[in-house]
Order: sequence, then C-alpha cells, then structure tokens
Amino acid sequence: MTDLSDRLGRPLTPVEEARAQSLLSDASAKVRAYTKQAFTRTDNETVVLRAQQGEIRLPQKPVIAVAEVVAVGAGGAPDLPAVGWQWDGLDIIRTAADTPSINMPELWYDEDADAYPGTYRVMYSHGAAEVPADVVAVVARMALRTLTSPTVAGGVTGETIGPYSYRTDGSGVGTAVAMTDEDRRELDDAGYRPKVGMSMVRRR
Repeated sequence: MTDLSDRLGRPLTPVEEARAQSLLSDASAKVRAYTKQAFTRTDNETVVLRAQQGEIRLPQKPVIAVAEVVAVGAGGAPDLPAVGWQWDGLDIIRTAADTPSINMPELWYDEDADAYPGTYRVMYSHGAAEVPADVVAVVARMALRTLTSPTVAGGVTGETIGPYSYRTDGSGVGTAVAMTDEDRRELDDAGYRPKVGMSMVRRR
C-alpha cells in the first residue's frame, strides 16, 4: 500500500484501500506471467531443461548457486550425473567445451546417443531477498492506472484515455489491471523476460 500512496502523493481513500491489494496482486500475477520470473528467493529448486549447443540457460534470475546437473536418460536409460559442467556465474551452465559430447558420461558415446538427447535435471538456488525496485515500479504503475481511472460502464471491454489503458469484465463492477507496451518494454530492457531458445521440458 505504501508503494501506491507514495507514488500517488497522498493517502489512499477507504474505497481505494479496499481495492488496492487485489489490484497489486493482479498486477504482480501479470508481471510474473509475462516475465516467467518468480522474483522470490528459492533454494534448491529442481527443473528439467534442454541444452542448446552445449549450454543450459537457467530460467530464474538472479542465480545464486548451482548444486547439481544430471543428464536425463531416455528410453529406459539411467539418469547420469554430468561431469565437467561449468556455471558462468550468471545464468548459463556449459556442459561442453567444444561439442555437446565433450565432458559427458562415457556411456554417452559408447552406447546409443539417442539415450541421452541433451536433457538435464538441474538443482539450483535463485531469487533475491527483495523484489527488484524496477519490478515494484511497474506493478505499482499498473495498479495505480486502474485505481485512478474513471468508472467504466458495463459492456465496455477496453478503452484508452490519454496515457491510461484499462479493461473491464463487461459487468460494470470495475476495471482490471492491464499491462501496457511501456510496461513490457521496461521489463524487457531489464532482462527479466527469458531469452529466445530457452526450453524447459518439465518440473519434478
């Protein structure tokens, strides 16, 4: 609530306070969905990712530590701990120096290569103690646009007035938070949205 009142330059009214928390929650959910980031500290999360050209890009940032990298077997082949992998200290694990087969288990090239198609189970810790200030700013801005926008008549599904954009559910009971191009651009410029080519197979 303080993030909203500080930016608004005045205390929230009782009516605004009644809506503010839901609007902040909705805006936060939209930002998480767009960026695919949790923005909270998580220790020893296990994800299954596909390598691209011998590199695994970790989806959640900032990465604090990488505990384990395991090559996932296919077609009944056993999972094998990867050896010689290197974490770049940011968000990439390199499983090979020159080619995807270097530094992999000996079984990788002694038997059928289809048994290890480049999928890995990675255990790592990520996140920050506090949500980044630029993310807080985007979420607060999204909530404030809705909180201070005029009431919309029932049946209107979307409208733009000056710098404000809002949408309704068509029932006339209020507006819903919306993410603008400016919001997306700010999150993209900060590097929160996953890079193209990253592939998450499944979670365990």
